[in-house]
Amino acid sequence: MRITRKLEFDAGHRIPDHASQCRHLHGHRYVLEVTLSGDVVRAHGEPANGMVMDFGEVKTIARRHVVDLWDHAFLAWREDTAVVAFLATLPGHKTVLLDTVPTAENLAIEAFRLLDPHYRDVFGNSLTLQRVRLYETPNCWADALREEMP
Repeated sequence: MRITRKLEFDAGHRIPDHASQCRHLHGHRYVLEVTLSGDVVRAHGEPANGMVMDFGEVKTIARRHVVDLWDHAFLAWREDTAVVAFLATLPGHKTVLLDTVPTAENLAIEAFRLLDPHYRDVFGNSLTLQRVRLYETPNCWADALREEMP
């Protein structure tokens, strides 16, 4: 069985080598989908009975480890030195420095890496993070899939 929880957040970024508009500072209303697989819990009297995992718990974990960190932040590649230096001049600015260019593809991979250790089997139901889908716009997204993770 697979289940998916969707969350949304706002963040800025830029793609410094982009050939078009994305090389400029800009932002998106990102949508993050977290897909888990596992067996349906069959444990009478347990709150997760009949579920793979409670959707509220899926949300809590994703918020704690990705959404709350990235929401209303500027997601900057640490090697984009001019932007990193500029952001450092803004007192109290929420900046997240990344080891890679903040494309939708790289952000989906990073979100997968951040979340994977936190979705663990509690009821013997083989719970596993399978996919993180990150929408940069309603029409453009990237999937980080377990079987394709480096």
